[in-house]
Amino acid sequence: MTPDEPTGTPADRARWRRYLADERAEAAVYRELAARREGEEREILLALAAAEARHEAHWLALLDGDETGIPRADLRTRMLAVLARRFGSIFVLALAQRAEARSPYASDPHATRAMAADERIHGEVVRGLAARGRRSLAGTFRAAVFGANDGLVSNLALVLGIGATGVPASVVLFTGIAGLLAGALSMGAGEYVSVRSQRELLEASAPDPTAREALGDLDIDANELALVYRARGMAEQEAVEHAALVVARVQAAGRVQAPTDALSVIQHDDEAVGTGLSAAISSFLFFASGALIPVLPYLFGLSATAAIVTATVLVSIALLLTGATVGLLSGASPLKRALRQLAIGLGAAAVTYLLGLAFGTSIG
Repeated sequence: MTPDEPTGTPADRARWRRYLADERAEAAVYRELAARREGEEREILLALAAAEARHEAHWLALLDGDETGIPRADLRTRMLAVLARRFGSIFVLALAQRAEARSPYASDPHATRAMAADERIHGEVVRGLAARGRRSLAGTFRAAVFGANDGLVSNLALVLGIGATGVPASVVLFTGIAGLLAGALSMGAGEYVSVRSQRELLEASAPDPTAREALGDLDIDANELALVYRARGMAEQEAVEHAALVVARVQAAGRVQAPTDALSVIQHDDEAVGTGLSAAISSFLFFASGALIPVLPYLFGLSATAAIVTATVLVSIALLLTGATVGLLSGASPLKRALRQLAIGLGAAAVTYLLGLAFGTSIG
């Protein structure tokens, strides 16, 4: 090969150009996300963008600096860039996590092992950033998704079961509305009690703040504080060393009262628990919104088979959307989660519909 001849086959160079385009687009995504954040998260995202720039330089070097014919990035990466510019949300991080997991570098002979390793670690970095957002959403989001899904499935099952018996459409309509209200109130109340109970359990396990007053008088050689740390999960030797350090610092400073975290070992994540009121409101509203969908055909005057088919189609679309949303936020396949949600929901509704048919036939 002469110095003027390009390296690689035409197929290789086409692939390198695709990689180059994707690396540039991914770096742009991380920079867009960084622009919407500050502090540590901003620094992490900018470091990821810099790493993608190193990969970009690798492919550009193989192309001998020739940037002609560089294609557009793949559709997924371009969509990520658009979402990052407009939203900069946890959805983008969840999608970026999946994108990093699809890297082909591990099997490409022209990518270095370091680049393949980078991509795997990038996935874990993005997973960690996305986890922060997931924790902040966990309590309310769980209530919202479960509430909407329960409303869709339970009221569709109720409406189909009653409708299958052959009763007038007005009876089905009022049955659906009653199911909406009863279910929404039940979900809201249940979620409030559940979250409040969880918070109360965590609070009961938290250290008594008044116990800190005794730390300044403890015997540093016969340290009872070590028992506190052992009771909270520390190994014996680690508990002894940590207790001695805490008491020594308290006594050396001449303080009677220790720092507020002196008795703590495990910090509870209150964000992941959420608040009882917000969870209750989310459950009520989302259950009601989900339960309203099967009733809509009857509100608009449809009846019999037309109403049943329309309700089933509308609920199916909603189930696919909620399943895909859960998949996106969890970093899993949106399609698989959507189809799973659809199968579960329609399966439950089918059972009640068949029961309604059987009951209607028996009384007919």
